[in-house]
Amino acid sequence: MSFESLGLSAEILRAVSEQGHTEPTPIQLQAIPVVLRGVDLHAGAQTGTGKTAAFSLPILHILSQTRSPGAAPGRPRIRALILLPTREL
Repeated sequence: MSFESLGLSAEILRAVSEQGHTEPTPIQLQAIPVVLRGVDLHAGAQTGTGKTAAFSLPILHILSQTRSPGAAPGRPRIRALILLPTREL
């Protein structure tokens, strides 16, 4: 399976390709479609398996495709919340 089959935007696919990635990892194959549907995700995988890209690529896709509705004056609108209890980040 390829990144193209996951439904990510052309800009993101180009960036992924420029970084030398040709095929998604198992965690990316499972997580990207879930995040693109807007469903909460709880996932785990070993270090170095692509977890960060598994959630960040679809979030970047969604953020690039949608406009941010106005927030209350003086308060930024939250568009994504990422909770990562990890030692790496």
